[in-house]
Amino acid sequence: MLTNLQQQPADALLALIKLHNADPRQDKIDLGVGVYRTDTGATPVFEAVKAAEKKLLEIQDSKAYLGPEGDMGFVHALMPYIFGKNDPSMGGRIDGMQAPGGTGAVRLAVALAKKAGIKRIWMGTPSWPNHAQIAADVGVEIKGYNHATKTGVADMQALRDAIAAAEPTDAIMLHGCCHNPTGIDYTNAEWDEIAGLIKAKGILPILDLAYQGLGQGMEEDAYGIRTVLAAVPEALIAYSCDKNFGYYRDRVGALYALAAQADQIGAILSNGSALARANWSMPPDHGGAVVRLILEDEALTASWLNELDVMRARMSEVRAKLGGAGTQGSVDFTPFGTQNGLFSIVPLNGEQVLAMREKHGVYMAGSGRINVAGLTMGNIDKFIAAVADVTA
Repeated sequence: MLTNLQQQPADALLALIKLHNADPRQDKIDLGVGVYRTDTGATPVFEAVKAAEKKLLEIQDSKAYLGPEGDMGFVHALMPYIFGKNDPSMGGRIDGMQAPGGTGAVRLAVALAKKAGIKRIWMGTPSWPNHAQIAADVGVEIKGYNHATKTGVADMQALRDAIAAAEPTDAIMLHGCCHNPTGIDYTNAEWDEIAGLIKAKGILPILDLAYQGLGQGMEEDAYGIRTVLAAVPEALIAYSCDKNFGYYRDRVGALYALAAQADQIGAILSNGSALARANWSMPPDHGGAVVRLILEDEALTASWLNELDVMRARMSEVRAKLGGAGTQGSVDFTPFGTQNGLFSIVPLNGEQVLAMREKHGVYMAGSGRINVAGLTMGNIDKFIAAVADVTA
């Protein structure tokens, strides 16, 4: 029967990694892989993580199963940072469970929404490619609308039209901050409007918060989801620690649910546990336990937040440099200075992306998406000049 399976196309990003690794040029630039990099190109382990891992090695006395909900100490320790320190459970209406990374949390959110009766999810495009792949695999239709305008701001009219066209069995998926792949976020005023629109329409928000702390700050980056949650009766929130704790390979995430009434949260999460049991059974414990230890220790928490500040400051420096370049060739870099997070899209066509790679050794996704953290003060001028060259 396995002969019935057809060859699937190789993942474009993985293919790009291989091409970059094979390139002998010393000044090549990798802007494809979505991980944070220092100004020297490293992706280091956080010092807070190293210290907590050492502590875990000393105190952990068992590797027995925790259950499909995972480390609930980890789940609850994150809640004040996501939902605010003033009753982060919103009177017992919010609780959660651990998931294998943000991807696992998104998949669980989509599967749980489907089980609750959601037929279709509205989503601004372009979006993280795995959003659509997960929905297709789960069997939920994706309905797209334009996320951003050509001038580099959120397309609010497209969002208004999408919500107006939504049906009672629809959900809407929104990036909490640091939009992937555009870097174009909603302003606080726009979030205020979005919350009101979703409330009035009565659709289910699915909020993906994968980069908290990498945009404007931990508190600032939570404004959108907190505003929506304060307005609506129900919501699902997918959270990732992969980026803001540098825990990419250990897959650390969580799914949270907001219930209309506190006595309903148990039933909602019992369905989440049943779905998780059928998918991955138990989430990996190591990373969640380490994050819990960091958040339980004031000194480690301070160390983690300081390291996060350094990351954010470096990316802000790169963005300021890009924004200050103005128009180069046919590309106006000015909006890059006000965008957030790891990613932005350079408006290049396929031929120009290929020229960037072959002529200049600059590796980026075919869509024009770049990982801003792949740029340094040592290579950014080369990148800007390459864009000017291929678009002249």
